[in-house]
Amino acid sequence: MPDTTLTALQEQENENTVNAGTLKISVVSSLGLLPVENAAVSISYTGDPTEPLRIVTTDNSGRTPVIELPAPPRELSLQPENEQQPYSEYNIEVTAEGYEPVLVSGSEILADELSLQPIVMNPLATTEDEEKVVIIPAHTLFGDFPPKIPEDEIKPMAETGEIVLSRVVIPEYIIVHDGVPSDSTARNYWVRYKDYIKNVASCEIYSTWPENAIYANILVIMSFTLNRVYTEWYRNQGYDFTITSSTAYDQKWVYGRNIYRNIDYLVDTVFANYLSRPGVRQPIFTSYCDGKRVTCRGLSQWGSMYLASEGYSAIEIIRYYYGNDMYINTADIISGVPSSWPGYDLSQGASGDKVRQLQIQLNRIARNYPAIPTVTPDGIYGPATAESVRIFQGIFNLPQTGVTDYATWYEISEIYVGVSRISEPG
Repeated sequence: MPDTTLTALQEQENENTVNAGTLKISVVSSLGLLPVENAAVSISYTGDPTEPLRIVTTDNSGRTPVIELPAPPRELSLQPENEQQPYSEYNIEVTAEGYEPVLVSGSEILADELSLQPIVMNPLATTEDEEKVVIIPAHTLFGDFPPKIPEDEIKPMAETGEIVLSRVVIPEYIIVHDGVPSDSTARNYWVRYKDYIKNVASCEIYSTWPENAIYANILVIMSFTLNRVYTEWYRNQGYDFTITSSTAYDQKWVYGRNIYRNIDYLVDTVFANYLSRPGVRQPIFTSYCDGKRVTCRGLSQWGSMYLASEGYSAIEIIRYYYGNDMYINTADIISGVPSSWPGYDLSQGASGDKVRQLQIQLNRIARNYPAIPTVTPDGIYGPATAESVRIFQGIFNLPQTGVTDYATWYEISEIYVGVSRISEPG
């Protein structure tokens, strides 16, 4: 796939322009959450894959250093009325002893944004050594994708007692069908709920937008998704998945694509939220569209960006498009975690069972990620525990405060569950 920005980027470099984004790559094994150390990572323009720009290796947490790469001007991602691609595209090739090589084509870099590129490597089979290829298509705000088919925001549900969920639950995993619903040849992927939301948000909007616009769009994406989960929309039609990757039916999701750090962190802080109306039990099915090429009854993505630029809060943006009776709700139950957040930040001086549980989880995670110092599980949040949390936060792209806040608690819980399993579903 040719890189339409290659010539422009080379001209920028020749003129000593300063437009650049950054990239951080994480490499794990497909067999459990095991970081791949000393993997060789080669980065090149998608339009010129034979000439590596950077070659780096992963550390004992499977992470690369942060790498600066040329990108088009940031302003291009803040205005829809242009034909120039607002992000640059890079190929990332990864090799490691004992693993099949991986090629990601089209990883998207936006100016002044940190892109996080996950890489999952398969251990070598006994008789084959094939390269795994991940292709990231054009961003939905730049490429051509089918518009969403209109649906009612509240789904009819038979009052027969057969509803599986009596209240909204944040699932641990959802099953994404990578195609239109009727395509039986499309693959189903088990995806952690938070990872799915981060992926979709990175596909659907630009991380360069104001935070309130990003938050409003994340709320809409989460409510859309949880409506599919709560109503068992596809299972009630005889399918074996939760949602599709088709923009005509659902939301864009791309296996193996990069996400952006600000989207990553914002989802971590609000992932239990969704949108409600008074007297309606199910999360609202929140239709949305780009608002320029396609219009719809719900949120305009570009419109949300303009409103945020004018000072609108996330809930004000939501109500602008969906009405004043829409409000933000929070799910009572989060599946797949050993214990819920205590309701307050844990920091130095805290003590008790929640601290002890945190210490036990960090020690288990440290067996896979040895950069994290182990601690004595004494239930006392001292300097050693704060340092262990701080290192964990650095590895998993959270602010390195040493304080276990809401986002950190659930990230530790999720990673702990991941490393404790013998294998992942899928």
